Amino acid sequence: MINEQTNPLDGIFAALSDPKRRALLARLAAQDGLTVGELAGPLPISMPAVTRHLDVLEGAGLVSREKQGRRVLCHLRPAPLRAVRDWLTDYETFWTEGLDRLAALLEAKP
Repeated sequence: MINEQTNPLDGIFAALSDPKRRALLARLAAQDGLTVGELAGPLPISMPAVTRHLDVLEGAGLVSREKQGRRVLCHLRPAPLRAVRDWLTDYETFWTEGLDRLAALLEAKP
């Protein structure tokens, strides 16, 4: 299967589509700079699975890893999440304006 992602948002949304990856991001948002073991601790998945999920998140630019001696620390990278927020804001504006127009139209009817 060929997976052509022409828009960077495609990779971000693909990475965010998995609840375990979202849980990893939530842990990093709460406490940045965790090791893979620290990330895996409270989750019901294996260390190799956490590593594979981190690979996907890193590929989407959502996470970076930094080697410090014998430890590898994981960091949340907020820029891709800002890109998602900006994309969603465009749609929020569209729907808000449309619903406001509909409300005004309904209120104007006797």
